[in-house]
Amino acid sequence: MGLCRKEIASEAKKQLWLAGPMISVGLFMYSLQMISIMFAGHLGELSLSSASTATSFLNATGFTVLMGMASALDTFCGQSYGAEQHHMLGIHMQRGMLVTSLVAVVQSIIFANLRPILVLLHQDHNIAKEAGVYARYMIPSLFAYGLLQCNIKFLQNQSIVFPMVLTTGISTLIHIFFCWVLVLKASLGIKGAAIAFCISNWISLLMLALYIKYSSSCKRTWTGFSRQSLHNIPQFFKLALPSALMVCLESWTFELMVILSGTFPNPKLQTSVSSICLNTSGMFWMLPSGIGAAASTRISNELGAGSPKAAQLALKVTLSVALTMGVFEFSLLMLIKNIWGRAFTNVPEVVRYVASMLPIVASFVFMDSIQTVLSGVARGCGWQKLGAFVNLCTYYLVGVPFAVVFSIALHMKVKGLLIGIALALIVQVACLLLITICTNWEKEVRHPLIFNFVLCGELRS
Repeated sequence: MGLCRKEIASEAKKQLWLAGPMISVGLFMYSLQMISIMFAGHLGELSLSSASTATSFLNATGFTVLMGMASALDTFCGQSYGAEQHHMLGIHMQRGMLVTSLVAVVQSIIFANLRPILVLLHQDHNIAKEAGVYARYMIPSLFAYGLLQCNIKFLQNQSIVFPMVLTTGISTLIHIFFCWVLVLKASLGIKGAAIAFCISNWISLLMLALYIKYSSSCKRTWTGFSRQSLHNIPQFFKLALPSALMVCLESWTFELMVILSGTFPNPKLQTSVSSICLNTSGMFWMLPSGIGAAASTRISNELGAGSPKAAQLALKVTLSVALTMGVFEFSLLMLIKNIWGRAFTNVPEVVRYVASMLPIVASFVFMDSIQTVLSGVARGCGWQKLGAFVNLCTYYLVGVPFAVVFSIALHMKVKGLLIGIALALIVQVACLLLITICTNWEKEVRHPLIFNFVLCGELRS
């Protein structure tokens, strides 16, 4: 029993050492969008609605896709590091950088044509016009974001986390300054918020890239650019595409809620409230996201090292931490529900509406904390295809249909949308938990995903 307690304490320490900084990194990165929306919101209700609608759509078609594709590195880099194939981490990262950059080229075309797309989706024409302007100025940030995500995954799976906290923290402070200068002082309005976002992301990427190049901590894993990264791109795509789908199928549901809210009567009010609620859930998601990142790293490292019992222990510890985090988030949201809306706008009607929605938001934030960690486990094991299938079924056979029925047929509007999401999360958690419980961990370590690269002749003996 004493040894068991020591093992549990040791594993908990490892995960918290990873999760704490990764939570900070996630919050700093997410706060860039939140800060831009907040500055835009204080320009007026139209600016708030436009920036919120644009952000939701750009996340769905741009940033979330890039983050999902980079998540393939959770498996490749994590298992390679556990197997002590250190040189492969740099190769995998370069593949990720190439793939995300190519995808960003395609996404920039969508960003440039957001206005007609929103009009086609029956959004308010004034909102669509301003959102289109915001999107065009956000195009440079696509390339920075994709490259930044690959750099983050590279360091995360080596448990090198504090440099990321420092660089993203600095870029967040810089972002506040640039928003103040460009939005308010230079009177660029919504354009200034987008330009500030781009500058902050490129600064964060530059600082992190310099650390990787010159730090002694990365000498074994970063040996410079290599033509080897151009090989086996199809192998990378086989995991990157389901990784993106796994993330996007869930995220698209949330963004669809904002689009649907724009079709309700009084679209400015409905869109503003739904966006605030979903952005709030997104910000709170960063807490379990850090725990999920720690779970992914620990489990992939142990699977790569061939240690099934250590992987099981990591799973048990991370689920306990996730449950505790979920209770904390639920309680905090209930405490601040009457004042939270004021952070986004001074319009009393919006503030009251947000307060009435937050109990529902708190409920699905609780469930989201558990599913986020289970999704991290799936990434560490290389189960992205299975995870994508679960997300497809739960969100599009349960979440979206119920959301439409509640919000439109039963006239519950934004409240109905949020209830639909909550139901999807409940089913998703049940499915992922069942898959995890039924896993044969001895079999998992006998067939780690990096075995594919042994067949390709990439791994050194």
